[in-house]
Amino acid sequence: MLLSAATAAWADAVRKDIFPTDTDGGIVANSGPHIVFSAEKGGRAPLLVFLPGTGGETTRTVVGEQAFIDTALAQGYRFIILSYIDTPAVSQVCTRPVLASNPDCAEQMRQKRAFGENTTALIQDKPKDAIVYRLAALLRYLSKTDPQGRWEQYLDKQAVDWSKIVLSGQSQGGGMAAYIAKRVAVRGVIDFSGGWDMRANNRIASWYAAPGATPPDRLFGTYHVQENFASAIRLSYNAMRIPADHQFALNKPIRRPNADNPGHGEGASNPVYRELWQEMLEQLKRG
Repeated sequence: MLLSAATAAWADAVRKDIFPTDTDGGIVANSGPHIVFSAEKGGRAPLLVFLPGTGGETTRTVVGEQAFIDTALAQGYRFIILSYIDTPAVSQVCTRPVLASNPDCAEQMRQKRAFGENTTALIQDKPKDAIVYRLAALLRYLSKTDPQGRWEQYLDKQAVDWSKIVLSGQSQGGGMAAYIAKRVAVRGVIDFSGGWDMRANNRIASWYAAPGATPPDRLFGTYHVQENFASAIRLSYNAMRIPADHQFALNKPIRRPNADNPGHGEGASNPVYRELWQEMLEQLKRG
């Protein structure tokens, strides 16, 4: 069952639903609102940015991941569920025939979706619809419309100050969080079942093992042992050199069985893992 919405952190948080198109006129794709949770008065608090999985509408994420959101708020975080273009998924685009001719398909797709760089024609995402652009536009918007919130603390010359940002995400979103952390030094990452990009030879994608800007000891990864791609996710975490004690193979009874992929989604939604969430959040909060 979900944690009660009457818990102190959840009840005291101010929620704002902000459409990406309101933060920047150049953003045109309709993907639902960003959802922002914070204390009424701005203080110096780390910011957690959560990226939903494929087809994961932000308004549904509020319900499905309420327990995790509540836990982060109780730990002193602000929390943003970022709305981005999350379809099609990497695995839907970078199929075996595509990978046979372009083994770097997954990396190129993530690079375009995350940073807006024109690395592939296989998806039609526009540069201003990229994750990084949308986050910067949202933070600039908040700093102007809510000056008491001190949102400018998460910006450096109008760009994202990644040292203040913990990235997290489910499935495709977890993979995007990990990929962004390869390119920029973020405060930390909590990846929920986010890594099984493949190459044509049935091995995990090479980007996982590439040198990263974020130290591996700032990365955490979870997956459920009953997931279809549990072994590939484990290999991706090892390739990213996530420390063994930062990897968690979850094995509690599945709360919401999924016939297609049992256990997928449990890590970010099942309140039975609250103590684990607290542990990861606290370590990343300490900086």
